[in-house]
Amino acid sequence: MTRVAAVDCGTNSIRLLVADCDPATGELVELDRRMTIVRLGQGVDRTGRLAPEALERTFAACREYAAVIKEHGAERLRFVATSASRDAENRDEFVRGVMDILGVEPEVITGDQEAEFSFTGATKELTGRDDLTRPYLVVDIGGGSTEFVVGDDHVRAARSVDIGCVRMTERHLVHDGKVTDPPTEEQVAAIRADIEAALDLAERTVPLREAHTLVGLAGSVTTVSAIAQELPEYDSAAIHHSRISRDKVREITEWLLRSTHAERAAIGAMHPGRVDVIAAGALVLLSIMERIGAEEVVVSEHDILDGIAWSVA
Repeated sequence: MTRVAAVDCGTNSIRLLVADCDPATGELVELDRRMTIVRLGQGVDRTGRLAPEALERTFAACREYAAVIKEHGAERLRFVATSASRDAENRDEFVRGVMDILGVEPEVITGDQEAEFSFTGATKELTGRDDLTRPYLVVDIGGGSTEFVVGDDHVRAARSVDIGCVRMTERHLVHDGKVTDPPTEEQVAAIRADIEAALDLAERTVPLREAHTLVGLAGSVTTVSAIAQELPEYDSAAIHHSRISRDKVREITEWLLRSTHAERAAIGAMHPGRVDVIAAGALVLLSIMERIGAEEVVVSEHDILDGIAWSVA
């Protein structure tokens, strides 16, 4: 076993996994997994820069994670940064801050690399299951981008497109600095149009409709699962490998698009940092399921973070 630490810094959240990994057997023993909503991508779509307050929130989380990594005595650490820090003009400021705190340089990876990690993390433990037919389509709905990966044991095709729960919310649902609550039909139609255009783009290189099993990753998908199961609080074990029908995803999405901030915040399993962006994230998931004709989505708690850990091990 090799004790490793993996950090995934996305547009909406930063996450840490400390685990013992055995590449020979494919066994991963989780020691610590945590997530902090930092909204690093705040305003990036509009300004092209990382906001000072977003950087400080992210650095505060890094300081907390540094203590956890030291406590567990991880031998190796890899820090991967995704969409927001790819897009920002002042990403050097972000890189310097992370190096000062954690002692490693954040790797601002490409969308294709992001897709590879997501696929490995999501499918490594599905090998040998006879109730899930390959090829898989792994969909990682992030804050700023969504990754599409089709593969069997290995990736066959991958594409990252710029639709995510934060980007869609900020682009279409924010008016005078506030999220429209609930959104108008015109705003929802504008999000739909962006999603459909992005799906057209993804289908140029990824055979989305050839997949037999849809595997959904990240906070928008796991939150939809929690709502579908009416969980009183977030329960990772109940969410991991749950299956949600397309009809149920549609029902939840339509409710989220009609709901108020207070109604969404009252959901026991809802992370406070997702309240304003979950409707857009659910709409991305629903649109994908409708496009490819998926009857259900298999929800995975293991994703890019696990893929990063395996790459270190």
